Parts: sequence; C-alpha cells; structure tokens
Amino acid sequence: MMSQGPGLITYQSRSFFSYPIQITCRTLKSSQSAHHFSLMTPAKPKQIHLRLPPPKSDQTHQYKPQAKNQDDGIPIDDVKIIAKFKTRHNYIRVLEVSRRADHPFAGSRLLLLDSPGNIHSISFLFKSLTNTYFDVFATLPPILPPGPVGILGFGAGSTARLMLELYPELIIHGWELDPSVIAVGREYFGLGRLEKQYPDRLCIYIGNALKASIKNRFAGILVDLFCKGSLIPELQDANTWQKLRKRLRKGGRIMVNVGGSCVEAEDERREGKVVMEETLKAMHRVFGDKLFVLNLGSRKDDSSLALTGELAVPDLDAWKKALPPSFKGYVDMWVPFHG
Repeated sequence: MMSQGPGLITYQSRSFFSYPIQITCRTLKSSQSAHHFSLMTPAKPKQIHLRLPPPKSDQTHQYKPQAKNQDDGIPIDDVKIIAKFKTRHNYIRVLEVSRRADHPFAGSRLLLLDSPGNIHSISFLFKSLTNTYFDVFATLPPILPPGPVGILGFGAGSTARLMLELYPELIIHGWELDPSVIAVGREYFGLGRLEKQYPDRLCIYIGNALKASIKNRFAGILVDLFCKGSLIPELQDANTWQKLRKRLRKGGRIMVNVGGSCVEAEDERREGKVVMEETLKAMHRVFGDKLFVLNLGSRKDDSSLALTGELAVPDLDAWKKALPPSFKGYVDMWVPFHG
C-alpha cells in the first residue's frame, strides 16, 4: 500500500524480500495529466515491509543483501512515476527506480495495482532474476509433467519472462482481467518484445482467470489473484480448488501466492493473515496432505506460497538438480501444511 508518513512513502508488495521500500521526501499527488505530478504535504505515518529471505543453499550464486541499511529509503530524486491512471478494475501506477539508488529495487520498474499499491510486477533493465516470489514461481516447471502452464493473474509478465528464458520447451497461457494491465506491460515492461520473441510459446487472454481452460488441460497452474488489495474471495472456497484441480493433467500441480500478514486490503475486514489461512484451509479440504507452504520471512508481517502434490525426498533432489544455482535453496523451504 502507498502509505503516507513524515518524509516518506511506502509501497506494499505481496511477498517480497526483507527491505522496506520507503520513498523519502514528500507524497506524490497527480495533477491534471496522468503522467505529471506535484508535491503535497504527507500525513499519517505507516510502514509496510517487503520481504523474501534468500534461499537456504550451499550454492555460491545466492542473493546478497545490499550494503545499505534495510530501514533506509529511496530518495525521491531516484524515483519517477511514469504512468498513473484508473480503469474499471484497477488503480494503475508504474514506478521507475533509478539505477543510482542505493536500494535492492535500483534499476527496476514496478507495476502497482489497487488503492493499497500492491506490486504486481517487477522488471530490471539488466537482469532477469527479481529476488521476489516471482523467482519461486519460476521453480515450478521441473516438477510438472510435460505440457503447458497457466498463469492466472498475469500482470505485466514477470513470471512468464523468467520461465520462458529458463525452460526452452515451455508453453505459457496467461490470463489477466484488465486489458489495461496488459497494455501497460507491453509499453513499460517489455511484454510486447516477449510476445514477439516467443510467438508460439506465449498466449495471453483477457478475461476471468477462474474460467481459464485449454485443450488437454494444464501441466501446472500458477495462481496470483488479488483484487482491492486482497486475495479474491473465490480462493477461500474449496469448490474453486476442485474446479482448478480438474483442469490439471495427471501429475499436475498448482502453486499459489496466498498472501499473508503483509497484505493490506482496502476492506479492513479482509485482514491478510486471516484470508491466507482461510485460503489454505480451503485448499487443504481438496488436496489433503498433498499441500505444502513456503513462508517468505520470519516476522509477523510475512506472507507465503502454497504448492500442491507430493514432495518425496528423491523428487526434491531431482528438483534441485533441474534448477539454476540461485533457485536451489527454495526447494528446502517447503513444509507440509497440516490445517
């Protein structure tokens, strides 16, 4: 969420690493044009933390924290808002962070949706890895049967970009409800280039992701569905997971961003941790002991991912071998969900 405080702005992300993004100085207020901004006086201090711990791995290619203190912010001179407008479904903002910034987001573009300001996509100019939950999503293909992957909640394509680069045979079908989000992805996040580069491997659809289906079903499904700053209510219904499971091939799996305490919804009654727990319980009613959770931090404002299917020791070892070195540690972070 974009929170206003004395000399800072904080943006909430769904399940990022352990650095608060605090844009220091003043709050940004839009003027008559959606692309021009004036400054106003801030109010109501609040901080939202973005966290994803580095994977536990013996590999040398691990994420290394920046030298800058994690409580420091990004100077306003290092941040530029390059798009800001409202659509039927979203309040869209595109933020660009200077490469000069002493912060883990330096050199990135961020896609913020909804009034709370959840970060739905991130891209860097000179690197593919994001050190966010999008990297965890990209570990899924090696443990899937052959076949296409569905991304429900496509955003600007952060997960798709990683997966297309890592897995040369993979075909992706992505669903996004708001056509303006796809348009922003094409204009500001290189999605148009990605579509031209992989015309036979990337298909994007505008519409309700919960109705997503393809001929012969999916090998895997990634679920990243938020609305008004919260997991959509359908995900707390076991019937939703029954329907999604039926769209999987034999041996197929689902990986889900289930949010958590760090997620702040527009509706105060949709408290992030409670909604996460309700979602996991609904999944557990369908998948039973074949449900695992990866926690993205160690503090009270954590969030998590969920994964369906079996995870036996031989499978874990094979999974690690199929992943890039910087991803191997994520395999060890999954634990069974016991309801």
